[in-house]
Amino acid sequence: MTPIWHPSPNFGPRRDLARPSLVLIHYTAMDSAEAALERLCDPGPEVSAHYLIGEKGTLWQMVREDDRAWHAGAGSWMGCDDINSQSIGIELANRGDHPFSEPQMTVLEKLLAGILTRWSISPQSVLGHSDTAPGRKIDPGKRFDWKRLADAGLAHWPEPVNGPEMDGDGFVAAMRNAGYTGSADAAVLLDVLRHRYRPFARGPRGAADEAVARGL
Repeated sequence: MTPIWHPSPNFGPRRDLARPSLVLIHYTAMDSAEAALERLCDPGPEVSAHYLIGEKGTLWQMVREDDRAWHAGAGSWMGCDDINSQSIGIELANRGDHPFSEPQMTVLEKLLAGILTRWSISPQSVLGHSDTAPGRKIDPGKRFDWKRLADAGLAHWPEPVNGPEMDGDGFVAAMRNAGYTGSADAAVLLDVLRHRYRPFARGPRGAADEAVARGL
């Protein structure tokens, strides 16, 4: 699979000779892939990503995988707070209010399989923007099919682990242990967990949420 090369000026070297160890998935929140491509290659906003996948499965590459694209912003994962230097960013053309198309998901699966192999990245390190920036970002959102990626061996899906009821501190500790090492509180972490693993859950934190947190 050969992407369309559409270079962006918005990139730089990875800091401290870092090599990619994460993949971050975003949605564009724009009306079309072409509008997103224009923005990601505009030097004014100073944003970019390595790849963009359109609704019909068109794949563009804007930054070489060796280089540091500017897609993650402020965030943290497993104690790392320079997500851009550690990650490869993939944008999916989607406004955030509708499902992701079949052609788009098929191309994403092929792209991810190649990236994980090239850089020896584990499926556990395929993340959403919401995972690294809880409370600030929600993409790729509740309509993104994480279970599909996990079933293909391209992302992590936890096996719930039952246990005693957690208080807020215990829930935060479980999420910190899973990788959510920013400063988000229990309410924000519950929201980000549900966005990815329990998108239809509502109400106060319950045993099912806590079982997922333990399983992470």
